[in-house]
Amino acid sequence: MSRAWPNWRYLPLVAAGTLAVFTCQVGTCQTLSAASSAFKTGLYDQAMTTALKAIDQGRPSVRWWRLLIESTMALGRYEEAARYVDQALQDYPNSIVLWRMAADVLPYAGRSQQAARAVDLAYRLAASRPIDRMSADELVATGQVLLRLGGEPRIVLDQFYAPAMRADPNCLEAYLASGELAIEKQDYQLGARYFRQAIERFPDEPQAHLGLAKAFYPSDRRAMLDAIAKALQINPRHVPSLLLLAEHQVDCEDYGGADKSLAKALSVNPSHPEAWAFKALLAYLANDPNAAQTCRAQALRWWADNPRVDHLIGKKLSQRYRFAEGLQMQVKALQIDQAYLPARLQMAQDLLRLGSDQQGWDMVEQVHKQDPYNVTAYNLVCLRDRLRTFKTIQAGLLCIRMDPVHADVYGQQIVDLLQDAMVQLGRIYQYKPKGQITVEIFPNPQDFAVRTFAMPGAEGFLAVCFGNLITARAPSPNPPHNWHAVLWHEFTHAVTLGLSANKMPRWLSEGISVYEQGRRDPSWAYPTNEQYCKMIMHGQMPRLSELSEAFLDPPSPMHLQFAYYLSGLAVEFMIGQSGMEGIRAILSDLGKGLPIEKVLAKHLGPLDQLDQRFEAFARAKVAKVGCGLDWDQPAPGQVDQTDANSIMHYLQQRPNNLWALKALAQVQIADGQLDQASKTLERIIELYPQDVGQDNSYMLLAKVYQQMGLADREKAVLARLSDLCADASDAHMQLTELAQARQEWQELIKYGARYLAVDPMSCPMYVRMGKAYEACSHTDQAIEAYRKALLLGPEDPADINYRLARLLKDADPAAARGHILEALALAPRFRQGYKLLLQIVARPDGTRPVRSGSEVQD
Repeated sequence: MSRAWPNWRYLPLVAAGTLAVFTCQVGTCQTLSAASSAFKTGLYDQAMTTALKAIDQGRPSVRWWRLLIESTMALGRYEEAARYVDQALQDYPNSIVLWRMAADVLPYAGRSQQAARAVDLAYRLAASRPIDRMSADELVATGQVLLRLGGEPRIVLDQFYAPAMRADPNCLEAYLASGELAIEKQDYQLGARYFRQAIERFPDEPQAHLGLAKAFYPSDRRAMLDAIAKALQINPRHVPSLLLLAEHQVDCEDYGGADKSLAKALSVNPSHPEAWAFKALLAYLANDPNAAQTCRAQALRWWADNPRVDHLIGKKLSQRYRFAEGLQMQVKALQIDQAYLPARLQMAQDLLRLGSDQQGWDMVEQVHKQDPYNVTAYNLVCLRDRLRTFKTIQAGLLCIRMDPVHADVYGQQIVDLLQDAMVQLGRIYQYKPKGQITVEIFPNPQDFAVRTFAMPGAEGFLAVCFGNLITARAPSPNPPHNWHAVLWHEFTHAVTLGLSANKMPRWLSEGISVYEQGRRDPSWAYPTNEQYCKMIMHGQMPRLSELSEAFLDPPSPMHLQFAYYLSGLAVEFMIGQSGMEGIRAILSDLGKGLPIEKVLAKHLGPLDQLDQRFEAFARAKVAKVGCGLDWDQPAPGQVDQTDANSIMHYLQQRPNNLWALKALAQVQIADGQLDQASKTLERIIELYPQDVGQDNSYMLLAKVYQQMGLADREKAVLARLSDLCADASDAHMQLTELAQARQEWQELIKYGARYLAVDPMSCPMYVRMGKAYEACSHTDQAIEAYRKALLLGPEDPADINYRLARLLKDADPAAARGHILEALALAPRFRQGYKLLLQIVARPDGTRPVRSGSEVQD
């Protein structure tokens, strides 16, 4: 067999041609990389010009077309982008990626029907190709197409996005698409994981940082803002990041800041639908319906059948508690697209908060059936099933829904409390609720979170008022909170939100509720503690106009409580300036849609002067707290807080230093110097009687007195703390123990009631209270206490049944007989029980009927 040899004469020419092709490809890649970098940094015109030049020079590729289309879209040139899509598909009619892009782009040019056909064609192309022969980009595009056609998200993740990442670990689109899908289904942790992976490989990709910001948006606004800052550092003209920032600013009620962010976005893309939707939202919030309609029309100018515009406006209105207006916008969105599930789900939540429960739950069920992977819909469906087991208490305009056992134990107390609130607050604010007010109490904190926020979590929240709906966690001693104060606070919201048509800023709403709970009972008031005093005196308090932001993103739970405290202080200041008439007038003007800045200026004077006056008022207020007290702490290492001599030396220079006095008391207790410790603690309380927070000096002094055997002093200091702080459950409990030991039954009843206002499900306390009521001959109250104890499972149910039988034997012999038989079933050798049974079954004349031998005989 002969062998063919290469023609060596032509080898240099072949090599030269290969080198020329390679050089051209390298040059093209370098140019494409530079153009892509320009796009990422916001130089959209430059990227578009470079892409057009490359295509005109006969170097078209899918990547160049994609860059051209994306750059044109970023500038809001929608019709131009659609023409480029048409041209690209002429060159690459079999590109799944380009057909998927067509589905995204064409609606913006008013070509929604063609966009739908593009989805269908992309699907047909994908179906004709084996998955294992698709590129990573094609796998991602196919997964996105399947999602549009109703494909299961888990299948898309597992069979398209994950293989794309394995095939090409540097496929940015795979990470972004995976993260966006997770966020769409409210799986924010999974979404954050994908976006972090993208950032590890592409640290200069603003879209990845934006995705991480979206993942943090519901839970961690500080991390969200950090991620947006990184995205905007890379690309200051990144419109999606500017829009998320504007949304956050709306949530903070920083409408001026939001308007500036939107102006930046519109300077890049004057046609962006979501930017105009947010402009419409700001107009609605400013009570300018004409401007709102103009902005909405601008948002729908290019894509008239875009349901997201009305959905976005309505969702944000609902987040401002304007549910009726939000509901109307969801109706408009669904008129455009009946299949748009985000609008259906938001509409369902609006209906549930407006009291249309059956319609709302039916719509939640529909969404869940259509999208089983939607976390919000799934959570709500599960919650609906649990709510069906709740007991409903109807009392006039009040509808209370609770766990049946909780309802039997303290449901009537809730009714009594809220009816009292309705009368008192109605008189103060000259307001009567319109329609039924529903209160739902959840023993499971996660159920409360789902009902309130549609997602588990909500740590730190005890209750939320949406207007005529109040949701609350069931009372718990850990941490202790007086549930009477909590519900009074929330019912105040129902009144003020009703008066203002849900158009008041959060700080004012919270401030009035804080003020009213303190007016109802001084022991319910927010105490002026050490941290608050320091923050106010050191100039760390926000202005009135910035108070709402303090609620949204507090750096710590203490800062959140400080926001509540400051809001209450602000309302106290405003009432001092204009009286209750002024507060009612402010609420009325807000209800008419006037912005808070104009309303405050109208009733209280110029805002800059108002801020100054409020700061002066707050400083004067805290200056009266711990008058003469030194709040500063020594520099690290200046004082050894374990050495009494070191502390005493410091106190010689600063005798009223709170930090040093508390440190000295701790050292004296540790050294067994109880007499000295009691004097130090007494000195602290004398200087700072408002010290009622955690680890307060009252409880420490009571413990010292107990160890010294000074029961009277122990009781006195505990009683003082109990009077000052309704949340002081440990003090309430210890006072009942002291009263029981001394058989001071009225005292036990007094402090037992205070403890039950924190922990109404305490079985031992009901037993203790029952015995106190018995001793005071309060038969009805004793019966009620023992019945509640039985519901909660006492340690000795036989004894409780016996006590109930004894109390009921004259008034209700049948019930008494049932209780004593239950006691004997539990304790068959209970001789006093048998004697009581014989008394109960005896005839009025003292004789007993003849019974069979199986019956009890003398």
